[in-house]
Amino acid sequence: MTTSISSDHAYAAFELRFRSLFDEGRGYSFPCDAAGQVDLDALSERARNNFFFAHSVIGRDFATPAVQPCAIH
Repeated sequence: MTTSISSDHAYAAFELRFRSLFDEGRGYSFPCDAAGQVDLDALSERARNNFFFAHSVIGRDFATPAVQPCAIH
């Protein structure tokens, strides 16, 4: 689930979103590369636990995750 890339910028440009199947607006998002690979080592312990939780309930609580470009401010 991790990948090595040459720049952290690639992870800042995309996010992997897990959307709730039941509660609009509820879900999780994690920085990822364009292929949807999340650098688990870069996540905090809490974020890593959230990632594993969301991943484990795909199809029950959350839809299949989707790669989305991050909004540029």
